Amino acid sequence: MTEAILLVGGKGTRLRPLTVHTPKPMVRAAGVPFLTHQLARAKAAGVEHIVLATSYLAEVFEPYFGDGSSLGLHIEYVTEKEPLGTGGAIRNVASRLRSGPDEPVLIFNGDILTGLDIRALVDTHEATGADVSLHLTRVTDPRAYGLVPTDGAGRVLAFLEKPQTPEEIVTDQINAGAYVFRRSVIDTIPAGRPVSVERETFPELLATGAHLQGMVDSTYWLDLGTPAAFVRGSADLVLGRAPSPAVPGRCGDRLVLPTARVAPDAKLSGGTVVGEGAFVAEGTRIFGSTILPGAVIEPGAVVTDSLVGNGARVGRRSVVTGTVIGDGAVIGADNELREGVRVWCDARIPAGAVRFSSDQ
Repeated sequence: MTEAILLVGGKGTRLRPLTVHTPKPMVRAAGVPFLTHQLARAKAAGVEHIVLATSYLAEVFEPYFGDGSSLGLHIEYVTEKEPLGTGGAIRNVASRLRSGPDEPVLIFNGDILTGLDIRALVDTHEATGADVSLHLTRVTDPRAYGLVPTDGAGRVLAFLEKPQTPEEIVTDQINAGAYVFRRSVIDTIPAGRPVSVERETFPELLATGAHLQGMVDSTYWLDLGTPAAFVRGSADLVLGRAPSPAVPGRCGDRLVLPTARVAPDAKLSGGTVVGEGAFVAEGTRIFGSTILPGAVIEPGAVVTDSLVGNGARVGRRSVVTGTVIGDGAVIGADNELREGVRVWCDARIPAGAVRFSSDQ
């Protein structure tokens, strides 16, 4: 296996305001764009040629990664004129693939952080002679996902979308967003229109007798679709809970990037990242959070499980928990922002304007 497709065209609407100016795969996790971690893990598994299927803010990918040579890869870019869905995006890049008809092509969703043994998935695909092989993982509550029951040999039996009743939950196995396709199968996907592999391609392949193989791998897996999940994923990369050869430093409680300035008495823990050019002032406490480049955390602020955007500012003594602060936003002094708050890019919150407790 020498090539892969990465699906990086989504708008990342669930992550806004993180994705107002930045496509989801380019939001920084553990100090680098999240896509860097996927590319590095693909390279470590033996992939040499990668096609990025882009759409939303497509123009930002190539200036950053170029031809991929800095990562030891050859990267090509294909941009959808109109969103084509997962299957349509795969079909849209088929002309850039070099594999023969029976050779395997690896495909990743661009928003999954996983410890998947990529080589084991390819080996399973080749050993079973499958047309498509899927990475499956087990979750405690599968209601938000598509279920994928398999037989005793791992052959996929059905695709069941988001069950709502206990009777519909026939397995805890879900589609984990990584696949190996026989190259010739990609050419059977209709061209030039939106196609979902989950809702159309896979069910139709099953109906026509194709061999779809599931491989359960229950190592680390996280869908980074929400702000809380993205912050957690970045922290897990720093802590070493999620594997990646692209973390720019040693795993540990904190990761401070070059040119960032952190006061000697500031307390950083829980996988916190401080990006280039950011400033963390004296008396601050930051836990499990991502401080993006150029952001400022003023004296005495407390930031927990949050993301502070590029060039944003958290004022003196403000307490920020489970919050996303967009690029360029300013949180005045003595504010309290709690779980689920999203402050939009360039917004201004005056001093003491938002509180959940008395100001005394």
